Amino acid sequence: MQQNPSEGKLLWTPDSKWIEATNLHQYCEWLKHKHKLSFANYDELWQWSIDFPEKFWESIWQYFEIKSYRPYNHVVSSQEMPGIHWFEGATLNYAEHIFRKKSDERPAFLYESETHPLEAISWDELEEKTAALASWLMAAGIRKGDRIAAFLPNTPYAAIGFFAAASIGAIWSSCSPDFGFDSVIDRFKQIEPTVLLTVDGYTYNGKAFDKTEEVRRICKALNSLQEVIGIPYLSDKPEFNISGLSLWEEVMNSAHEPLQFEALPFDHPIWILYSSGTTGIPKAITHSHGGVLIEHLKLMTLQNDCREGDRFFWYSTTGWMMWNIVMASLLSGSTGILYDGSLAYPDINKLWALAEQTKMNSMGISAGFVTACMKQGANPGQYDLSALRMIGSTGSPLAPEGFDWLYDKVKKDLWLVSLSGGTDVCSAFVGGAPTLPVYSGEIQCRALGCKIEAYDSMGEPVINEVGELVLSAPMPSMPVFFWNDPGNERYLNSYFDMFPGIWRHGDWVKITPRGSLIIYGRSDATLNRQGIRIGSSEIYRALDDLEEIKDSLIIGIELPGGDYYMPLFVMLSKKQKLDEQLKKKIKTRIRQKFSPRHIPDEIMEIPDIPYTLSGKKMETPVKRFLQGMPLEKAVNLGSLRNPDAFNYFEEIRNKLLEK
Repeated sequence: MQQNPSEGKLLWTPDSKWIEATNLHQYCEWLKHKHKLSFANYDELWQWSIDFPEKFWESIWQYFEIKSYRPYNHVVSSQEMPGIHWFEGATLNYAEHIFRKKSDERPAFLYESETHPLEAISWDELEEKTAALASWLMAAGIRKGDRIAAFLPNTPYAAIGFFAAASIGAIWSSCSPDFGFDSVIDRFKQIEPTVLLTVDGYTYNGKAFDKTEEVRRICKALNSLQEVIGIPYLSDKPEFNISGLSLWEEVMNSAHEPLQFEALPFDHPIWILYSSGTTGIPKAITHSHGGVLIEHLKLMTLQNDCREGDRFFWYSTTGWMMWNIVMASLLSGSTGILYDGSLAYPDINKLWALAEQTKMNSMGISAGFVTACMKQGANPGQYDLSALRMIGSTGSPLAPEGFDWLYDKVKKDLWLVSLSGGTDVCSAFVGGAPTLPVYSGEIQCRALGCKIEAYDSMGEPVINEVGELVLSAPMPSMPVFFWNDPGNERYLNSYFDMFPGIWRHGDWVKITPRGSLIIYGRSDATLNRQGIRIGSSEIYRALDDLEEIKDSLIIGIELPGGDYYMPLFVMLSKKQKLDEQLKKKIKTRIRQKFSPRHIPDEIMEIPDIPYTLSGKKMETPVKRFLQGMPLEKAVNLGSLRNPDAFNYFEEIRNKLLEK
């Protein structure tokens, strides 16, 4: 985690005309006139937001005129985490606030896929189809609190499904159809959905993938299902062969009432997202209607500067929280842009062409995509990107080389927002402020209302030193709970095991003296490729029944320049050989069972895998050691039952450091 010499170079500064046009400036003006509060700069505003959290979050409620059917009793029950409650007494609906921005002057969505030309989805069409699905669900006996699962690509079908579920108080949960069967079941079986929305397949990188057999297996494995809605996507007339299945067209053509909204308590669950840890099945992270509503209004409007009439895009699948952020862009009056397909098909310039075609104002990508553009010689300059005002990057840290490339190859007058947060809060802790300058390799600021600090190993805050990223005060969009987590055991272990009462997020971060931040990657063993995070345990489960493998260890390592290296170490059973045939078998198993995005970069045989005395794999210490941390700081060898197992990694470490 050595400092890159390019870090900290000034790349862009907003001028006064730019600043005065931002939503953040308008909010500050409102605070001045409404509450007699004046701030000289963003740092002062941020400090006020964390020093007086009740006043800050109440100001957000007032500024955005959040509609509640009942008044709240208080803003927050306490400042002691976990177990606090926000805006108790209030009743509202996230979807209702989406449709408050309905307009005949702009489409709700623009949509394109590898096989579908660009299409505009009007607000009238969106509302009509959402109403049809909501009425159908109610007629089928689906009520608030029921779970609706979706095995869908990033299309208007998914948006309609989510808005319909939210409108009636049902709980949404989605997986992308490129997820393998085991990965889907590990997620959906936990939450016992009553409804499944599914496609018959999808297209990626020019290749069609029929998923009908997998859908049948999913339906058979989910005993809780009462209804299945099939959506022809790969074929006009797919053969689902599922008893009682209803086709999408039938649902859309059914008689229905106008769209209505159930008034729900502030902490009523809205969706369940999944973020894998390093042991066990993926965590079913449950968020609330009110929590994500007030956080998304702040994030999208003030931090990301989404404006009415803007066109907002973030490359994502329905299996990643950034899909939810695209939905949230409608809260600000922006048009959401949906794209289903490979970001490099037919070539690496695809997204830049889409930006020109849609007159995109905000473009969300990943650090991995920027690196791919650099390596493959993408040429954004050949496209008309005059409408592009902001580029956002998340998923993994964006290296200074990535910052420089975007300013060199895309445009000089560009607000580049590197941001980080997570599925855990479905938002960004740290990210952009349109009134601040951009420095190479740095995240501009801590988000308003987010008391982010860097803690050393003793739990003390540090500045200009690398430490654990923590949240030392609550925010509204923290999970209300994990689904199927008796006693909140997994919830507490996930965030509060290292520093009691303090949320530890699992990132290495440095906060600079000027308030910007640099994230150096995960401090835990989560695998984070192209912004899609899964737990190492998912890889292990994919390999468990391979008789050739005795044990395995997988590590994800962030490299300089934005690269990501993910080696898999395997202990082989007796008389087995790690030849190309076995390597292919391992990769196929991981691809089929869990994720094509998490195929190891390299598979290496090792004689032993380090374990603690209590039987836990030493993933994080191995990662830290491979990243360059001295052995005595990376691991306490006295805690290992087989300390000699670390010897093998010395050679690999030296090769990595040479890179």
